[in-house]
Amino acid sequence: MHRRTLLAAALAGAVVTPALASGTARAADPGPSVTRTGTTTLDSQALFFVSYDGLVNNNSFQKNGLLTYKGYQYAVWYTADRNAVVGRRALGASTWSTVKVGHTLRYNDSHNVISMGVSKVDGRLHLNMDSHSDGFTYVKSAAGLMDNPAGLSWTASRFGAPQSTLDGLALTSQFTYPQFVSTPDGKLQLSYRVAVSGNGRNALAEYDGTKWTNLGEWSASTGTYTSEHGSSTARNMYLHGIDYDRNGRLHSFFTWREQNGAVMCNSGGITNHDTGYVYSDDRGRTWRNNAGAVVGTTGGSDKVSVNDGGLVVDPLNPDHSLMNQESQFTDSAGRPHAIISYVPGRFGQCTTNYVANRTANGRAFHVRRNASGIWQKTEIPVPLNSSQRTKLVLDKYDNAYAIFPFGRIAGASAASGYTDWKILFDGSGLNAFGEVVIDEARVAQDGVLSFMYQEKSSGTTPSTLHVVDFRLPA
Repeated sequence: MHRRTLLAAALAGAVVTPALASGTARAADPGPSVTRTGTTTLDSQALFFVSYDGLVNNNSFQKNGLLTYKGYQYAVWYTADRNAVVGRRALGASTWSTVKVGHTLRYNDSHNVISMGVSKVDGRLHLNMDSHSDGFTYVKSAAGLMDNPAGLSWTASRFGAPQSTLDGLALTSQFTYPQFVSTPDGKLQLSYRVAVSGNGRNALAEYDGTKWTNLGEWSASTGTYTSEHGSSTARNMYLHGIDYDRNGRLHSFFTWREQNGAVMCNSGGITNHDTGYVYSDDRGRTWRNNAGAVVGTTGGSDKVSVNDGGLVVDPLNPDHSLMNQESQFTDSAGRPHAIISYVPGRFGQCTTNYVANRTANGRAFHVRRNASGIWQKTEIPVPLNSSQRTKLVLDKYDNAYAIFPFGRIAGASAASGYTDWKILFDGSGLNAFGEVVIDEARVAQDGVLSFMYQEKSSGTTPSTLHVVDFRLPA
């Protein structure tokens, strides 16, 4: 527990001037703002069912459910008749062209999201879908489709047949959470979990334009974690994201989820604990802690473990319903930022129903490393009113935006050291169900915050799926 005490003290003492906290902000930089510029409809009858408190078309851990590339925006979802669809539009266009890719959703499970990725080396769009601790379905487009969208028709013939492997590469029989990430050298990586919740490992595969290679697992499920209530000997690392910054460093925030509920004060809680951070400077082959020490090797015997030192940047025991898979982003200097959320201790030291307690008293926090390398944490003064996740993006001036459930947007300025959080858009008129899916790429490409949301419904009655756009400071 000594390392936790030291890190907690460092966080508690991390009070710096706004100029130091922001690092790059200048007095002339504008603060955060959003101007709604339009809303488009993807599908007036999109598939709707609620499981694990979420929707299969709008789970914020998708990477990516919405993305922009070379002047076009792409979206994926399931229609009311369960068909997997990919749509595209030229940026600013009001209508979308859609293609069915030959797969229908198997189960009413909101984990079975569709994720997209682009391999820049050959201009292909890749889809991975319909996976929760079992097999997956994989589809890829013809080469060059993403490089010449205006010149190539958007038809089903541009996509290959659905596969149960990555072009013949079988990864695992228990596959979950596909997340594609484009590497700085034009390749495409696929992050995924092997095995199951509470006893799983993170792994990577890589596509070089010719073939897929399994790089292997990089986090461990073994080791002993002990709380004041009991111990657990199995777990999995849940990622808040996996992202390259502009300098080529790969960042990942995470939480641990223990298999044994004995670590909690009450069985109605959730066993997630601690916010950790690792990075890689060699395309995910080796992983380092905040101090730069190697703590794991992908595909090797030494994997990132709960017992490794220097991983925890914000300590928290399993009694506060800490959410997994929240959000992360890097700023213009490559510094890591994350959103985490839980029930603060002022509302009690033991959650007994994680959905009800998070909805009543949950709060989101902005965690980031400043220019001096010190971790700082700020509570965002906006009640969650939901058990679900919040997303994070930063604009060209490094202002931060938290996109809450129901499409509410709060912002904080880099100039203030991210101390001036306030609501910028209250979600009025959206009728959004809960979590939203962010187009992370578009923020950097044309200064627009664009997100996909689905309207509230009940039972399994289909509802409208939208994309809404907000202009950020120019």
